[in-house]
Amino acid sequence: MDKHFLTPLFAPASIVAFVGHADDPGGQTPAGRTLREAFRADRFDGTLRFLDVRTKGTLEELAQTHADLALIALAPRDVAAALEIAGRIGCKAAVVLSSGIGADEAAQWRKIARREGVHLLGPNSLGFQRPLLHLNAGVAGPLAKPGPLALVAQSGALTASMLDWARQNGVGFSSVVSLGPHTSVDIPQVLDFLANDQATHSIIVYLEGIADARRFMSALRSASHAKPVVVLKAGRKPAGNEAAQTHSAAIVGSDDVFDAALRRAGAVRVRSFVELFSAAKCLASRYRPVGKRLAVVTNGGGPGVLAADWINEIGLHLGKLSPPAQKLLQPTLPPLASLNDLIDLSEEALPAHYRAAIDAASADSQVDGVLAIFSPKAGADAAATAKALADIPRPMNKPLLACWMGDSSVGKARSVLADATIPSFRTPEAAVGAFGNIAAFYQNQQLLQQTPPPLSALAKPDIEGARLIIESVLAERRHVLTEMESKSLLSSFHIPITRTLLARSASEAMMIATQLGFPVALKIDSPDIAHKSDVEGVALNVLNGTSARDTYVEMMERVARLAPEARINGVTVQKMVRARRGREIYVGMVTDQPFGPVIVFGAGGTMIELLNDRAMELPPLNQFLAHRLIERSRVAETLGEWRGAHAVNMEALEDVLLRVSEMVCELPELREMDINPIIVDESGAISVDARIVVGSTTQAVAAHVSNAVNGYQHLAIMPYPARYRREWPLPGGGTYIVRPVHPNDAQMLQALVQGLSPESRWFRFVSRFHELPPSMLSRFTLIDYDREMALVAVVMERSVSPDGTVLESEHIVGVSRYITNPDQTSCEFSLVVADEFSGKGIGSRLMESIIDVARDKGLAEIDGLVLANNPDMLKLVRRLGFTVKPFPEDPDFKLVTYML
Repeated sequence: MDKHFLTPLFAPASIVAFVGHADDPGGQTPAGRTLREAFRADRFDGTLRFLDVRTKGTLEELAQTHADLALIALAPRDVAAALEIAGRIGCKAAVVLSSGIGADEAAQWRKIARREGVHLLGPNSLGFQRPLLHLNAGVAGPLAKPGPLALVAQSGALTASMLDWARQNGVGFSSVVSLGPHTSVDIPQVLDFLANDQATHSIIVYLEGIADARRFMSALRSASHAKPVVVLKAGRKPAGNEAAQTHSAAIVGSDDVFDAALRRAGAVRVRSFVELFSAAKCLASRYRPVGKRLAVVTNGGGPGVLAADWINEIGLHLGKLSPPAQKLLQPTLPPLASLNDLIDLSEEALPAHYRAAIDAASADSQVDGVLAIFSPKAGADAAATAKALADIPRPMNKPLLACWMGDSSVGKARSVLADATIPSFRTPEAAVGAFGNIAAFYQNQQLLQQTPPPLSALAKPDIEGARLIIESVLAERRHVLTEMESKSLLSSFHIPITRTLLARSASEAMMIATQLGFPVALKIDSPDIAHKSDVEGVALNVLNGTSARDTYVEMMERVARLAPEARINGVTVQKMVRARRGREIYVGMVTDQPFGPVIVFGAGGTMIELLNDRAMELPPLNQFLAHRLIERSRVAETLGEWRGAHAVNMEALEDVLLRVSEMVCELPELREMDINPIIVDESGAISVDARIVVGSTTQAVAAHVSNAVNGYQHLAIMPYPARYRREWPLPGGGTYIVRPVHPNDAQMLQALVQGLSPESRWFRFVSRFHELPPSMLSRFTLIDYDREMALVAVVMERSVSPDGTVLESEHIVGVSRYITNPDQTSCEFSLVVADEFSGKGIGSRLMESIIDVARDKGLAEIDGLVLANNPDMLKLVRRLGFTVKPFPEDPDFKLVTYML
């Protein structure tokens, strides 16, 4: 149970291969012949046996046969029989090498595999490779060179092409996995395995589509928290939406949403085949988190300017040496060297000059990374200059990239750089782009660390009132809320709106306008009109009562003529918002397939589609995420002091985004939403107009139960489950808190492990390590609350500083966790408590709490492995009602099980 469930697939000790009989051409497929040849070319480290489903006597041999993995390369008519045989001989995994298999036949094979307890990779797969195990379990080509990269691709043709390219460029792999349509083992499961694979340092993914956004985001977030993940996705063309009823739905394409999802998952997206490997190579170097400032060291002005241009083009910043650093460096360089912007060493640059400049830039706090560019010059030694870079002590604290321009004269230099594992590129633009990927990775890692709850710390919204509004609209079999209904919904979540009243006659319009005070705006109110201005249903700056009365009559006549089928409720009247120095913003929400709700931010007003300013983020949001969302928009440049206007109240704008996030989390019926425009200035933000589209959902029922874990299934990212936070008394006085873990707990968790006695550490981890490895620490603290849970027991300790100040600090003194098994009905638990807090009831409380969460999740069983010589833990689980049995696979453990 300590091994990943896909270990029998990707790290088998024994294999049976069904490839047909070599002497029967009709019984052997091309894939079968290729598989035989692959095993002849590379000797698998484990045991290998060939079986034939058509040969008599095969079934008699089954009692003596056992294997972890079955490789099946047969005609479709024989695959079902091979899967059944694989199940009988105890295979936990199988690979079906085939192509062109339809959904119905694939479903039948999945059913057999599920019945036999076999994890099935395929059909429509080229298989996989594990070079470190000398295992070529596929037909994508010769076994790749061993290396730290893992490749997962949804295209067989691209898999073979990537392997061929990598072979010619000296790129090695820890794993290569080919996935096609209708495969059972999918990308989320493979990513989950690779996140735990010690041989994999970074992951590259070629993706064409996903079926389950929640599972994909869960696995991708877990993997990219442990190691760099780079994604190349096909199909960037935006999906059209002819039925779009809001501005947001009209301007947001599915590819935009995918970008937002990757950012939030901490991964990096690239746009080309070659860039995929370049990014992975750079990210695998594991430099510390960096910013966007790239210093350029060059011996030629032209290449340096090209690099600087591309730095600006892709949103980076040119790193410039600080004046003190310039003053120290200048005397060591040639007379013509310039340090004002680029670090231009001039054509007289020698290897020592490069070394001095790179050392200065690496030590300068105003620089985040260094690009060294060399262009061939008469008398310049390309290889010696490369050697100067190679001799810089490793690891460097900042990324160092190289661009040796030219071809024949710099070949040896490129070999020197490659041997020193310095990422090297042929053009300045490619090198700058690679640094951009490093910067994007660490920026996205900051987004990944955010685990906001569904509700912010702002005043509690009227969720039940909002649901009543939506239910009344759906009861009338409508989906588009009127302006009055939309604004009422916003008010339920404390989003500031202009006061708006509905007039049903010209006289009412005149009286309401007079009461509100002039100038006012009049707008047609109809559930059937998406854009009021399209039917001349908006009138602004109405200055007196007579004009309000006449405008009402004229508007009703125009709309009746231009939209004769529309139902008209009347005309809304609202006081004009004076925005002489305010900015017009819009906040929207769209529902994507398959990622669910996405929050959109950008420039607002009547030209919203033309401006096409959109920044996106997946909910839930916190203030950090809201601020980053605003920063990514083009309109952000106008929100500070701009053309004589004061800077806007950014906190008020962020609060609107937090409120919209609350709406999205708590109201799964929301489909589309436009709040446009929002007028924001130095005094605050106010929403002038809003349009909301809702729809029925089966998830809404679960969402209405505030403590139901399944209430947020419409979100791709499960919010932080703050509802599980509880405070309990400590024996002898004091209290402790039990709450879900979050990423900021990493250092406290490490301190807990370091403070355990060797015996306690052995009982929990069955290991002698003194502290958690970084990959394990990451995996334990940033979790997907949908498929797993970790509860920590936290105590507050008080101390007094030398100046008499009372200081408080948190300490984790216990952890209980479960992770859902692949069957999605059971989970495996673990528990550890600090030695000094043993016997205080914390272990019992943590176990009871984690059992409650698993039951709330809808799981049927919780189980775990306990060392047979751990009497305290066995006593605890028996007291809680667990069944204790011997573990057949290892007599040193007991299998403990509790039915939920």
